[in-house]
Amino acid sequence: MKKKVIILGGGVAGMSAAHELIIRGFDVEIYERQKDYVGGKARSVNVPDTNHLDPDKYLPGEHGFRFFPGFYKHIVDTMRRTPQSIENDQYSDLSCFENLEDAEKIMIAKYEGPPIVFPTNFFGSWANIKMLYDLIKNRDEYFGLEKGEYSFFAKKILQLSCSSHQRRDEEYEKESWWEYTNADAKSEAYQKLLVIGVTRTLVAADAKLASTKTDGNIILQLIYDFIDPTVRADRLFNAPTNEAWLTPWYNYLVHKGVKYHKNALATSINLDSGKKISSVEIFDQETKNSNVVTGDYYILAVPADRASTLISSEMREVDPDLIKIDELVKDMSWMTGMQFYLNSEVKINSGHVNYAYSEWALTSVDQMSFWKNYDLSNRFNGKIKSILSVDISNWLDEEDNYPAASKENIFEIKNRVWSQLEKSLNRNGQKIIDESMIEHYYLDSDIMLYPLRPAKPHENKEKMLVNTKNSWQNRPESITKISNFYLASDYVRTNTDLATMEAANEAARRAVNGILKDSASDEEDCKIWKLKEPLLYAPLKWYDRRRFKRGLEFSFRFPIWLFLFMVVWVIIYLFFKLLGIMMFKLLGLKPR
Repeated sequence: MKKKVIILGGGVAGMSAAHELIIRGFDVEIYERQKDYVGGKARSVNVPDTNHLDPDKYLPGEHGFRFFPGFYKHIVDTMRRTPQSIENDQYSDLSCFENLEDAEKIMIAKYEGPPIVFPTNFFGSWANIKMLYDLIKNRDEYFGLEKGEYSFFAKKILQLSCSSHQRRDEEYEKESWWEYTNADAKSEAYQKLLVIGVTRTLVAADAKLASTKTDGNIILQLIYDFIDPTVRADRLFNAPTNEAWLTPWYNYLVHKGVKYHKNALATSINLDSGKKISSVEIFDQETKNSNVVTGDYYILAVPADRASTLISSEMREVDPDLIKIDELVKDMSWMTGMQFYLNSEVKINSGHVNYAYSEWALTSVDQMSFWKNYDLSNRFNGKIKSILSVDISNWLDEEDNYPAASKENIFEIKNRVWSQLEKSLNRNGQKIIDESMIEHYYLDSDIMLYPLRPAKPHENKEKMLVNTKNSWQNRPESITKISNFYLASDYVRTNTDLATMEAANEAARRAVNGILKDSASDEEDCKIWKLKEPLLYAPLKWYDRRRFKRGLEFSFRFPIWLFLFMVVWVIIYLFFKLLGIMMFKLLGLKPR
């Protein structure tokens, strides 16, 4: 008889767990609070009251734009195994992975001076190499850092690369990115471009609080992707997320036999006398009835703040590690999107734009640069030509007497976001965007506005976990001490570490592997990847591990024998690396 798994939460983690379980022969039921959408924060939405020309054609909105760095392995593996369509019980040969498009460039826009533009594939072409050379040659004009700051920051990045994982886990985990980069003693440009900008736009993190271990590891992964011409470093969907991924994924899961209950809110998890989960109470938000559901195994796949309310005191007694989730809730912040629907084609950048000096830590993507076949002519008023999707990462802080976004009404939020965009983009008399272009705009519905109570800060129904320093100790494992209860969410301990779709998918795989073990299943475990780093640094990391065990700080003063070894090692490494790249080019292979 098949074992039954109850999954609470139908976001990326819940759907990932369901995917792995259903193909391994389990009965799977998902209970999701959303009425219309799947995929949690990853979802796109139909913007209300924009189906003026066709009742089925709405403008697409989103919690925030999706992007998939090259180091993502878990989530893209799942996408490769998700067909784009199902017809007559036959799966399409094309997977959702084929819906990813490459972003060619990243742009850093500033309030003063020329924008910084660099390729996402540094050595992918001669044009990219020339662009990079120009950036380095004219670095003072582009960056405006003070003397010594370039080399200092480069040295800190190199230190990360050469540091052992033990030092990262035990020393850098307790140090903020601000402290690690010595930002207090540096210029405003250094702080804005290299310290604050990176952490704010990466995960809505405050550089003064964000863990160097987490942010540093991810920054290294991004750099390694950028310098490897065999890797697609930055990818976005070719259509709204629901169409490109989540709806096909949902259809596939249901077709395979997953029972997906929408509008179903979990209200309590019940523990029996044997210290196992016996049932879950589900509130049907449509009928207003409560039901008790039972299974053999239970996966809690909701964000930390929601998990904290569902985990009872009895459950915490059985597994004290669950108590620590309450501490993680304190580390949650806001990173939420606003879309502008424009009546003109706007060409800002063929990829992400980071507004480094913006008070609300903005980033944006011109969606229509990637949605080549997406027709806007029959949506809203028929005048929409471009969609500028903006992520707002700093909602809670007042910057230089600039009001916090969380205390503004929707009109002020729109006006101030647009003002920051104009101030960053319209430089030297060139007007790239203008307010007259705006036909419509949409703020993510997770932001609960209180226009009649301006003194009350708004609320965010779906906050984001921020990896603050020394927070790893509060993060639980996927497999709990309750024998049939598992966790799958981005706050769980994973190799990915950073709170992302990738971490959620990895956590789901770990939960499924726990179920496979506890059920004595013969099915193969879900694959788990580690973050991959170049072998070039392996000898130096080995040496640093020895120093760390002896209680010594990191040092670039290597012994002569290690220096001589590294000379030979670098030559060998570069020879085989360049040989591999040449073979890659000669064989006409495409970046993976």
